[in-house]
Amino acid sequence: MLIGAVADDITGATDLCLMLSREGMRTIQVIGVPANDMDFSGADSVVVALKSRTIPASEAVDMSLASARVLLAAGAEQLIFKYCSTFDSTDAGNIGPVAEALQDLTGTPVTIACPSFPAAGRTVYKGHLFVGDRLLSESPLKDHPLTPMRDPDLVRVLQRQCSRPVGLVQADIISRGPEALKAAFAEQYAAGKRILVVDTLTDADLRIIGKACAGMKLVTGGSGVAMGLPENFRQTKEFTPPAKTARMASPPGRAAILAGSCSAATRGQIEVAEAAGLPVLRLDIAAIAQGRQTAADLADWAINSAGDQPPLIYSSAGPDELAKIQSLMGRHESGALVEKTLAEVALRLLNAGFSRFLIAGGETSGAIVEALGVKVLLIGPEIDPGVPWTRSISGPDLALALKSGNFGARDFFLKAWDLLEMETEDA
Repeated sequence: MLIGAVADDITGATDLCLMLSREGMRTIQVIGVPANDMDFSGADSVVVALKSRTIPASEAVDMSLASARVLLAAGAEQLIFKYCSTFDSTDAGNIGPVAEALQDLTGTPVTIACPSFPAAGRTVYKGHLFVGDRLLSESPLKDHPLTPMRDPDLVRVLQRQCSRPVGLVQADIISRGPEALKAAFAEQYAAGKRILVVDTLTDADLRIIGKACAGMKLVTGGSGVAMGLPENFRQTKEFTPPAKTARMASPPGRAAILAGSCSAATRGQIEVAEAAGLPVLRLDIAAIAQGRQTAADLADWAINSAGDQPPLIYSSAGPDELAKIQSLMGRHESGALVEKTLAEVALRLLNAGFSRFLIAGGETSGAIVEALGVKVLLIGPEIDPGVPWTRSISGPDLALALKSGNFGARDFFLKAWDLLEMETEDA
């Protein structure tokens, strides 16, 4: 293993796997803290997917350290701590506390914070995070149900989470190349800074940052930060990129879409899917809480849906409606109820012969994958930037597309299926 990574949610882990795979690394994704004796042979990179983004910071630190220790013991030469490209967090963490703990574990004197993913419209300029052409604080992320992001200044955001000084490396330095960037890291360290937010505007910037991070034991950021890291190992080690395929074999069985994200992107994808004629049913959170709607009801509807189109069950709500629900039930309580319900729906569908699932939302994906008993995933073809198909190689044989709520084009729920080839029953 060359690169080991710890990701704070499952869709983010899949996104990172896709980036490493695209750069030629044989990559596997592990769900949950891996066992000490897990066999990673044959993998150039291993990404551990945790469900640690919104849990108490102390628990996130413990899970991240446990995962990192397994990866380091298995030979990982560089560690990535992966979080969302929109820096989803609160003033209590969990980005800062986990980054500092991993910095101590790896003995990394100075590391970077680089959430940028230009292909998905996430860029950082003068330390401020943009979503498309809007500041983070003016984007739909300001209304995120669990981690509303209302401060675009990442130095300020991260410093509130950290005990050690946070610095900034601006775009003009990156444009001078990797050697100038390395020198800037050293200057910032000499000035007492220990975690450096790095401006990033283009993929070319990410590749410069990757070269400058050669030998840095810990790197933190979004999946984009991994774009330039494999090349460092290609320069010094032999690893043969696997043949790339445009489509992926999937097990026989029916397909379904389960959407727990309330992001503007996911809501738009639901609208397009419904307009195209997909069978659609909304999960009513209040009805679930009162027992008037159950997971069994939702699963039975999907099982009995007619036609060849995958049924879509969703809980997504707009900001005003979501705020009303949260005021009645509590922010975390309502989210947990959605995740639990959709996880039970998925398990019922699995038992009814469904084998292909497209899941929207990081927390939802984590809950469903755990319920289905999936432990390890192989990375398949890319549907949209940051979202590949995957196939489980531990647990039930499934094809899974795990989509961050904010990712994907408006027709994502329609076009994703074109990348799958159904195996025959005796394949």
